[in-house]
Amino acid sequence: MEDQAQALRELMNSSKPAPKAPERPGVQSGPERKTRIIAVTSGKGGVGKTNVSVNLAIAYAKIGKKVIVMDADLGLANVNIMLNVIPKHNLYHVIRKQKTMRDIIYDTDYGIQIVAGASGFSKIANLSEDERQSFIDELYALSQADIVIIDTSAGVSSNVLSFVAAADEAIIVTTPEPTAITDAYGIIKIIATEVENLNIGLKLVVNRAKTVIEGRKVADRIIEISANFLNLKVEYLGCIFDDPVVPQAVLRQKPFIVSDPKSKAAISIQHLVGRLEKTEFEADAGLGRFIRKLFGKE
Repeated sequence: MEDQAQALRELMNSSKPAPKAPERPGVQSGPERKTRIIAVTSGKGGVGKTNVSVNLAIAYAKIGKKVIVMDADLGLANVNIMLNVIPKHNLYHVIRKQKTMRDIIYDTDYGIQIVAGASGFSKIANLSEDERQSFIDELYALSQADIVIIDTSAGVSSNVLSFVAAADEAIIVTTPEPTAITDAYGIIKIIATEVENLNIGLKLVVNRAKTVIEGRKVADRIIEISANFLNLKVEYLGCIFDDPVVPQAVLRQKPFIVSDPKSKAAISIQHLVGRLEKTEFEADAGLGRFIRKLFGKE
């Protein structure tokens, strides 16, 4: 155990790409899969962040990607609710070393896997050294995926900033509502001022846009202010049309990209994936970099 802990400490203090995941019984060894980490966040609740995360994941699965959605809301986890599933175990059990990450990765009927959030657990920062080292080890289980989508909680808690700063890319979801626009800029400002050595692709998605023009106007306003006052580049990824199939799908607890694949909202999500796939990300991106940044070692 001491040898393993020492190896992990060396990993966390290294700027080199991480080694392959530790071998486990029954798990084939081999080169680490290049895993793309995408954090999805928002300045306020109620803008459809989790809906975007889940449907984005399914859209990726439809083009052949192996996807895991990790519910990183450690207070009010709800990814599983969107999918109408009730996993027996979640991140809390991993953090407390009652289960391994592989134990709690849950297969859904939609071609994606999920890791349920640790409802009732406050802060990653509160982990003991032993819990931290164990959690670092367990995170490598996610390297089996091509894409890991981190659905953060809404707002600007330390947990949100940790996951956003550690990801390869961060998608900020807003709507045309004035309060949502203000809060979206607010989280961008906090990212710009609180995250050191910021080297992340910040992308903006305007949800519930009535027209392409409305989505672009909202995005341009946020992007211009971010550039002028924060000297920060934010890329407009696209909009998701306001579509009545979305609230209907939420009530049915079935993702709209599955229940209504030809709907305006579903087509919007597919366009977002197309734009993301054309985005290059760092050569050293992946799970090892995510873990080092998550725990403040890079």
